[in-house]
Amino acid sequence: MINQHSHRKDEHVSLAEYFNRANHHDYFDQLRFVHQSLPETDYQQINPSTKLGPLTLKWPFYIEAMTGGSRQTGQLNAQLAKIAKATDLAMAVGSESVALQDPKLIKTFSIVRKVNPKGIIFANLGASHSYQDAQKVIDIIDADALEIHLNVPQELIMPEGHRSFHWLKNIKSVVSNVKKPVIIKEVGFGMSKETLKQLQSIGVKYANVSGHGGTNFAKIENYRRPEKDLSYLEKWGLTTPESLFEARPFEPEMKIIASGGIKNPLDIAKALALGASAVGVAGVILHSLLRRGPDKTIQMIKDWQRGLKIIMTMLGYKDIAQLQQQRLLLSPSLISYLHQRHLTY
Repeated sequence: MINQHSHRKDEHVSLAEYFNRANHHDYFDQLRFVHQSLPETDYQQINPSTKLGPLTLKWPFYIEAMTGGSRQTGQLNAQLAKIAKATDLAMAVGSESVALQDPKLIKTFSIVRKVNPKGIIFANLGASHSYQDAQKVIDIIDADALEIHLNVPQELIMPEGHRSFHWLKNIKSVVSNVKKPVIIKEVGFGMSKETLKQLQSIGVKYANVSGHGGTNFAKIENYRRPEKDLSYLEKWGLTTPESLFEARPFEPEMKIIASGGIKNPLDIAKALALGASAVGVAGVILHSLLRRGPDKTIQMIKDWQRGLKIIMTMLGYKDIAQLQQQRLLLSPSLISYLHQRHLTY
């Protein structure tokens, strides 16, 4: 019999796909590049690689954490690993806490390393876990880095979720004891400068600001509630562009990753121009995999890779470091946000 935690994993995938089809928000439309008629560059000379500490990613976007922990999601993990291998993308697995509780589910995560033995893979665990647990989930997939996810609204809306949140001590312990890069990651609610300052104070070097605009866990968990009584929290959080502006004062000492609402290569380029060192993509890839299968998803990603290089060529930037220096045109609402939050650009 499937346990409750595994069943929730299946529900999350199903509901993420259901709601993502109806998600028409594109907060990156609030930003525009300035066209350059004489870029003086060559498509063939574009270097799209990026660095996250000791890791070199061949492409500046990767398959963000989605799944694992049940038979169905284990199969999805295997397919995602195949896609990552074929496209030279890094990949993160979903939360591995379920495998700590039930060792029979380890294979739903370890399959990723079996399929893609030389790929860059991120482990994933909640912020309440010890560094010993963190090391265990790294070992399960021989991970190159670890994502520690922050999900307070999700837990509070989740019928069976946690109700106590004292995580800084645990996070500090993990960062101090784990030898791999530790990425502190939101799950779609964004990060404020206050949160990033707290993380910086305990030695965090990598943060994924993961803003509102992609997979909406407030909506997903409210749908799972018998009375569905917390719909007013479905728009809670900061958008990904807002979160990237919040993070700018902490760069380059802290490497920033963007995820949440990334729908195309232009969104990736804009996130990089706002200072992100890498960009995580989940919903679009999951939708393509479920609806069109692995082979067409591989082709979609290769089209994205070509599209990103086209954008960089048009702008006249040969590498990601140059793109990160690009200034964008902002909508009045974003300018107002910066003013109210006392942020500069």
